[in-house]
Amino acid sequence: MSRVHFPAVHVRHRQIIHAPKKIVVGETHRVCEVLALSGGLLLLLFPFLLGCSQKEKEFTVLQWNIWQEGTVIPGGYDAIVNEIARLRPDFVTLSEVRNYENTNFTARLVQSLKEKGETYYSFYTYDTGLLSRYPITDSLTVFPEKNDHGSIYRLTADMNGQKIAVYTAHLDYLDDAYYNVRGYDGSTWEEIPIPTTVEEVLKRNVASQRDDAIRLFIEQAKKDRAAGYTIILGGDFNEPSHQDWTEETKDLYDHHGFVIPWTVPVLLDEAGLKDAYREFYPDVLNYPGFTYPSDNPAKPADKITWAPKADERDRIDYIWYYPEKGLKVKDAAIFGPKNSIVRAQRVQETSKDKFIEPLGVWPTDHKGVLVTFQYPAK
Repeated sequence: MSRVHFPAVHVRHRQIIHAPKKIVVGETHRVCEVLALSGGLLLLLFPFLLGCSQKEKEFTVLQWNIWQEGTVIPGGYDAIVNEIARLRPDFVTLSEVRNYENTNFTARLVQSLKEKGETYYSFYTYDTGLLSRYPITDSLTVFPEKNDHGSIYRLTADMNGQKIAVYTAHLDYLDDAYYNVRGYDGSTWEEIPIPTTVEEVLKRNVASQRDDAIRLFIEQAKKDRAAGYTIILGGDFNEPSHQDWTEETKDLYDHHGFVIPWTVPVLLDEAGLKDAYREFYPDVLNYPGFTYPSDNPAKPADKITWAPKADERDRIDYIWYYPEKGLKVKDAAIFGPKNSIVRAQRVQETSKDKFIEPLGVWPTDHKGVLVTFQYPAK
């Protein structure tokens, strides 16, 4: 991260005033507030202060599948709390919220974070969850969970004068046709013959309810955009991307020669949204960004995989956005262990992907995605 160093400033009466020595670029707006209060410096630092007024603002979004709300791994819940408190994202989109024993998981999470000095807001959800550092002005169920076929929720908030709508999606895990390509049935995970055509794969893929859910999201997002909201969508889609299954990768990761326009990402692409990770890292070979299956040292490798004889690595956890109002991606990282599971074995990734590794217990079988967005200050 770049740092700005301010030299000593000499003024009359031979006084020397030292400005802060190390200023993180992303925090310049905080420095502006301090300097603006120092009347003696105001004129001397006017050019810098002028730049402050034009500085872009930032916010962060974390997408994280927490594997049955952290119950699968001993110490999983505490790890979820600790990592969110460490990363301090502005918004968190969670997958696999279960509200076990008639609890309100996100309310419990908000309370645990408060005990660590971190303030978040949420509302009751099931299957997916949302956390916001900003007070929630409205909430909505876009695609209700029924028979474990996924869900989508949305919150709105006022982010320092910027209206924002954040959606969380955990899409249908059945009819996962990218497993069919790898020789496993995408609903039963029994070994099957590999399909022979893209049409056969996509027919199985749309038998799920993933595309139904995303069409409802697109419809609601249009309304929110018309009302002036910035749109963010995070989620575990249980479906890979057409930007990852390309000519370049058709003979890698057990794609078996297939180039596939996967349904849900194509729908989002056609609706004008951008895939934040792939937008920031267009090089699919050096930055595959795999989010599943993540290694977890607390579990035997063969207990994490759905396809023990295949390389099932894929990027199925996403953050999408509408690139308008000057919104752009400043940074993106994979949050989780560097190891993945390949053919029921632990394998360390050798890609150029940027990893934020956990400090302690890893509570899940997914890796998260952390994106920093930038937008013009008003």
